[in-house]
Amino acid sequence: MKQLLLSLFSIIVLASCVTPPQSAALLRERPAQFNDAVLVPDVPFHPQEDYQCGPAALATVLGASQLQVNPEELVPLVYVPERQGSFQVEMIAAARSYGRLAYQLPPTLQAMFSEVRRGHPVLVMQNLGLDWYPQWHFAVVKGFDLQKGLVVLNSALTENYQVSLATFERTWARADHWAVLVVEPGIVPLAAEPDRYFNAVVALEGNNPVELVSPAYQSGLTRWPDNNNLLMGYGNLLYGQGDTDGAAIHYQRTINAHPDYAPAYNNLAQIRLQQQDLEQAMTLAEKAIELGGDFSDNYQRTRQRIQAAIDSQ
Repeated sequence: MKQLLLSLFSIIVLASCVTPPQSAALLRERPAQFNDAVLVPDVPFHPQEDYQCGPAALATVLGASQLQVNPEELVPLVYVPERQGSFQVEMIAAARSYGRLAYQLPPTLQAMFSEVRRGHPVLVMQNLGLDWYPQWHFAVVKGFDLQKGLVVLNSALTENYQVSLATFERTWARADHWAVLVVEPGIVPLAAEPDRYFNAVVALEGNNPVELVSPAYQSGLTRWPDNNNLLMGYGNLLYGQGDTDGAAIHYQRTINAHPDYAPAYNNLAQIRLQQQDLEQAMTLAEKAIELGGDFSDNYQRTRQRIQAAIDSQ
């Protein structure tokens, strides 16, 4: 038995000495954009013990996004007393409730360090324990130095805490590489994918004013000008605020880029009906019906309203 325990201990020690894959690749390849040491300036620090690390870490990234929030304000939103901790869903929802875009980054050190290099600290989750005995922990990555193989974090009671790149990757990997960028609407993550970005913007719409959400759509459309979800989403946002001309522009842009996308024809038909341009409204509605899809019943109802308007003339 003693020999077996010693063998198991040796395996654990050897495993801990192996540089994990992403760290090994970065240290071996040394991408030019990461040659210099980076430390994001003016990142607030909130040491916290009473409610563990969630409220403090979230207050840190909110503060870095030009929104000063005391961790105690966040406790009711993110801390679950029964579990004595905070959880990812609550952290993201709280960030959005404060009017910030929360976007989960791809599970790579390169995506994380690219944002840090832009001046955006990244909220991360780690497992400081073991897979079978986890110790969950939220921290904020604010710097790195590949020459020294270090990552710099604001973590628990320590500001500018330095940890080896390999150790950080291990603890981060045990938390499924969870990393979230929390930024002002209008900033698009470098590694963002259009559909996931759109979903993040829609989630931001929940309880936030149009003036705050609009820059997120506008910046997304600058990156992906022909994305049908962003075009339609922004058109619907404008329509909901009574800006029918702005909405019509975005529905038409959707049609131009995606001529087989029925919802854009239907929505533009409704605007033309409001504007009493009944001939064009009918043409658009019939095109939506021809294309069909999941909302065919809606398209039929739009056509019926247009026909009723024509008959009443």
